[in-house]
Amino acid sequence: MPPGASILSAGLGFIAGTAWQLRQPQLWPLAWSALALVAALLLVAAGRGGRFRWPAPSLLVLAAGAALFGFALASMRAEWRLQDTLAAEIEGRDLLLVGVVDGLPDASPQRWRFAFEVESARLPDGGELRVPRRVLLGWYANPGSPPLPALRAGERWQLPVRLKRPHGLVNPHGFDYELWLFEQRLRATGYVRDDKLPAPVRLGFAQGHRIDRARQWVREAIFAQVGHDEAGAKAASVLAALAVGDQGAIDREDWALYRDTGVAHLMSISGVHVTMFAWLAGLLVGRLWRLSTRAMHWLPAPQAARWGGLLCALLYALLAGFGVPAQRTLLMLATAVLLRSAGLVWRWPAVMGVAAVAVTLLDPWALLQPGFWLSFGAVALLLAAGDERGARDQAAVPLPASRPRRLWRAAHGGVRAQWIATIGLAPLSLLCFQQVSLVGFGANLLAIPLVTLLITPLALLGVLVPLLWWPAAWAVQGLNAGLAWMLAASGGAAWTAAAAPVWAGVAALVGALLFVLPLPRRWRLLGLPLAVPLLWPALAGVAPGSLTVLAADIGQGSAVLLRTAHHALLFDAGPQYSREADAGERVLRPLLRAQGVAALDMLVLSHRDIDHVGGAATLLKSLPVARLQSSLEPGHPLLALARERGAAVEPCLAGARWDWDGVGFEWLHPDAELLAAAHAPTPAAARIKPNALSCVLRVHAAGGAPTLLLAGDMERAQEVAVLERSAAGALRSEILVLAHHGSVTSSSPAWLEAVAPRVALVQAGYRNRFGHPAPPVMQRLRERHIEVVESARCGAWTLDAAGARCERAARRRYWQHDGWQQALAGTPPAPGGLDVANLDPSAARSAPEPEDE
Repeated sequence: MPPGASILSAGLGFIAGTAWQLRQPQLWPLAWSALALVAALLLVAAGRGGRFRWPAPSLLVLAAGAALFGFALASMRAEWRLQDTLAAEIEGRDLLLVGVVDGLPDASPQRWRFAFEVESARLPDGGELRVPRRVLLGWYANPGSPPLPALRAGERWQLPVRLKRPHGLVNPHGFDYELWLFEQRLRATGYVRDDKLPAPVRLGFAQGHRIDRARQWVREAIFAQVGHDEAGAKAASVLAALAVGDQGAIDREDWALYRDTGVAHLMSISGVHVTMFAWLAGLLVGRLWRLSTRAMHWLPAPQAARWGGLLCALLYALLAGFGVPAQRTLLMLATAVLLRSAGLVWRWPAVMGVAAVAVTLLDPWALLQPGFWLSFGAVALLLAAGDERGARDQAAVPLPASRPRRLWRAAHGGVRAQWIATIGLAPLSLLCFQQVSLVGFGANLLAIPLVTLLITPLALLGVLVPLLWWPAAWAVQGLNAGLAWMLAASGGAAWTAAAAPVWAGVAALVGALLFVLPLPRRWRLLGLPLAVPLLWPALAGVAPGSLTVLAADIGQGSAVLLRTAHHALLFDAGPQYSREADAGERVLRPLLRAQGVAALDMLVLSHRDIDHVGGAATLLKSLPVARLQSSLEPGHPLLALARERGAAVEPCLAGARWDWDGVGFEWLHPDAELLAAAHAPTPAAARIKPNALSCVLRVHAAGGAPTLLLAGDMERAQEVAVLERSAAGALRSEILVLAHHGSVTSSSPAWLEAVAPRVALVQAGYRNRFGHPAPPVMQRLRERHIEVVESARCGAWTLDAAGARCERAARRRYWQHDGWQQALAGTPPAPGGLDVANLDPSAARSAPEPEDE
């Protein structure tokens, strides 16, 4: 059996088996995984034995054994990692942890966020406890309290904390926060309670952690050198990101600039930086090695250059935090160096296959990261497109003798490589992120040489000569100015498309490969029609008279997307999580893009509370909004922003009705008299709470779709007012978005009797500090046999032509919060055909506590 075929078969089988394991909703028992591992070894031995008459059966048996081996190995590693978990009875309790700040803490105004390596844990009364080895903590400044103390990597602290199990937002095509925590071995999250005794105590520096302490020193030195004003601080944050991997220092506006221009990959320690550093270091090592005859007799200079470059790349990756992208690149480089050192000359597909297997062995969950596929895809495209064409060009055109011509040839090769990468990786970008930068080609032509050949080397050399950070900072400022000009000149900087099925992505990848390969033009042009299903994916339409509902999982807040055949309405815009993040950027904009909603016909902001309008500014700036209806006061900044962006601004007034595509909409609250009284410049207006003004919307369709009532945050007094204005039976709705997230101040018995819902949706954060939904409200719902869907348990809730579903149930994985998996699995449809998660509201209830960011 050919060795190359064996290696390729085993590698593909191993990766396929690992990928299969990552699709599992639950883990196999450990004993089953051990048996599978033994069976895999037997199959591999049988396949390698070559006792079959033809090679094909041997290759199939070998691939099957490697696949089973990959599956079993990933299962066993996942089981061992899941055993390091937080006991449910410890959630929400005051604990005293002693441990070490692991890695660079992430600083922002009024907040620290850091990984904490736990050495010991106990209750305040002295009882010892077992908690996960590594946890993620937030430390927040309280109003009126002294400033937070400085945190440094490698410091030992005794901290009073509260912990909870990993839990994140789960939305269609959204970021899997629980997977990220799992991959980073962060098996609990929590926050420091510095308002309680005993107070946090710094215990000095821990033994070891020298690399993290060195990274801390470099970051502080960079900011001390160039971060004296706002422009300098912005440049210093980029230098810190490139030198020590501190991406958290880059502010929100700069990240948006880098993302929209397609150069965000350059602002983190990516494969480009590690590879370029290894190449430059290898050149230097090779030149120095040739100065010693004895050294060259001991080891040839090319070998020394390769190993020296790899060693320098390892040191750089360690200084930069040894993140997953750096690990992945190091393994690829190490594979190539080992093969060359062993005298093995393999073609590039075999080299990349071995590197991919090595990466998967180190981190099976890397297969779920877009960076894995983008990194390997870029290298494969460049090698595939360069193999034949490079040889042909080399033969046809002799190498120019003059330096200007050599520089021109190098520049031409760089432009060609960037063109291949831009075209070839566009399908992957659309498949993973639903957008691709339209100015990415030009922006990367400017940014790649500037960042990799100038800014990054200066950022690293500045550790030895701090004055070099000044020209690096000036280069960063010039780069930002150039990118901002490109963004302004382009008008629309990104092509966005709805989430497409996997087959459309595969077809587009094949089309991109055809387009960049050195093939005849008639064959390359075949790639264009293959890309169409990804660029313009066919979306499941909404029939006239029908309605689709998507209640997003946005934590402690409200955001519900309603779509008819030709219109889209977003009721509320979710919370603001911090000064740097809100639901508009983190959840709603990616969700709308994935759903194919390029513009909103109406944005409703029910009232002024930050958990309902926190993401509105981001949405107004990032997509067209035709109308904004709200109960906000006339001078509210969001109304001014909406007018500036071209939206028609109107109040939501009780009695107003309109029809979209056979679906009727009606405002039930507030009335004009209450709204005028609240906005009048009188002392009485100040006593009217924002909740009392909350917009209340009822939606009913003629096509048999369920009737929906969105109650905002209105309280009992407003419920009484709406009941008095409404005729008998006029409020009946099959789906009720529970008022005020299930607060005890709302959802009175009379209100529930009048609405008579079959399903009650509760948008509230996991273990939120308000205790929503309140136990008395849940008891009223149980007494009336109303199905309850909590976003903390369900994730996003969708109702469309296919029925109703919880996103957590639709894409369950073993690393997700295990407290809800049993509740979400195998639940029967609700009465009337609404297939919702039939959750017991009393299950897994716990004391309220603040949410993580």
